[in-house]
Amino acid sequence: MVNSTTSIRMVNNKLIVPDRVTIPFITGDGIGPDVTAATQSVVNAAIETAYQSEKKIIWKEVFAGEKAFHQTGEWLPYETLNAFKEYVVGIKGPLTTPVGGGVRSLNVALRKDLDLYVCLRPVRYFQGINAPVTQPEKIDVTIFRENTEDVYSGIEFEPDSQESKMFLDWLQEHLPDSYQKIRFPQSVGLGIKPISKQGSQRVIQAAIEYAIRNKKPIVTLIHKGNIMKFTEGAFRMWGYDLAESNYQDFIYTARQFEHTKKNAGIFEANKEKEWAMSNGRIWMNDVITDAAFQNLLLYPQDFSVIATSNLNGDYLSDALAAQVGGIGISPGANINYQNGIAVFEATHGTAPDIAGKNLANPSSLILSSVLMLQYLGWNEAAELITKALEKTINHGQLTQDLAQFVVGSTTLSTDEFAKAIINNF
Repeated sequence: MVNSTTSIRMVNNKLIVPDRVTIPFITGDGIGPDVTAATQSVVNAAIETAYQSEKKIIWKEVFAGEKAFHQTGEWLPYETLNAFKEYVVGIKGPLTTPVGGGVRSLNVALRKDLDLYVCLRPVRYFQGINAPVTQPEKIDVTIFRENTEDVYSGIEFEPDSQESKMFLDWLQEHLPDSYQKIRFPQSVGLGIKPISKQGSQRVIQAAIEYAIRNKKPIVTLIHKGNIMKFTEGAFRMWGYDLAESNYQDFIYTARQFEHTKKNAGIFEANKEKEWAMSNGRIWMNDVITDAAFQNLLLYPQDFSVIATSNLNGDYLSDALAAQVGGIGISPGANINYQNGIAVFEATHGTAPDIAGKNLANPSSLILSSVLMLQYLGWNEAAELITKALEKTINHGQLTQDLAQFVVGSTTLSTDEFAKAIINNF
């Protein structure tokens, strides 16, 4: 049983966090041990600096990936899932996904088994990093990616498999018009894309409430509803429905604007929008996915909070991170806001070519630990790390992946980078 004095509880939709809290962690594969050790040293020092001995994290290692497979024969043991359920909040390094067998994706399996329906990806620029766009400082966007549905649900049929033939036969018999849309049925792989009202609205609700709490001006629904009308298009519709029925005191939507424009004219629509914005309403709009990629490059200041479906969120979060220097400095979290369970994570891969060489950039996992501390309500420690990381990067103290692009910078090892952050508290 969990020691109740070190475990988090969810009471009336609020986390109850003790001063001494147990956090399960997965070291991860490849560079995982390097970045995990660096992150824990920074977090421990920040907590000690902010709270002296009043607060403390008790780190509890649990296993997944190659380490788990070598020790237990399982890629994702039940004990690991159970630890995240019981202790509520955890953190993980990068994991290898086995090729040709085992779990389809360890990250996807964790998200689905724990019903972590929000993939939270805040993206911002740190002064001193050589970014590929001309004005990266305009980027300050938080993505809420739906985490459990869409093509990641794993409903696929291999070409020429028995399941594929059965499905094609059923389509041909019961939905012949749909069957006719398959151009080469003799050699086709098939997949099903489930997007539900419940799944969509809970992630959109999380995005809306985040925008309200953090006084963000815009929530944008990103979708491909012009083509996939009953999945992506429904995501858009359900988002507007939720905002207009449950958050009318906080949000004014582009759909309301279009309705007023159609019925009362553009003058009245603009007047209504101006009144809503001047009275503190958040503007909710929607953008087609391909246009969103362009607009995030050209007009990033027009985005603050994004809610989107699983596959779109995967593409968008990595593409947006690249605009500020790459996923190596991009944090991530997987959260169920209803039961409180959250797993914070490095967003990059395992980089086996530099594993164990003390060369890896730990910034992604360090920034994910900042999200974790904020989630715990330990904001003073979170702010210490953020400001120290800003200072470290701005002074040109960088790991090799970033230093190679910054003239006059100092190249630090993983350990040295962590110590530099601590020295800059």
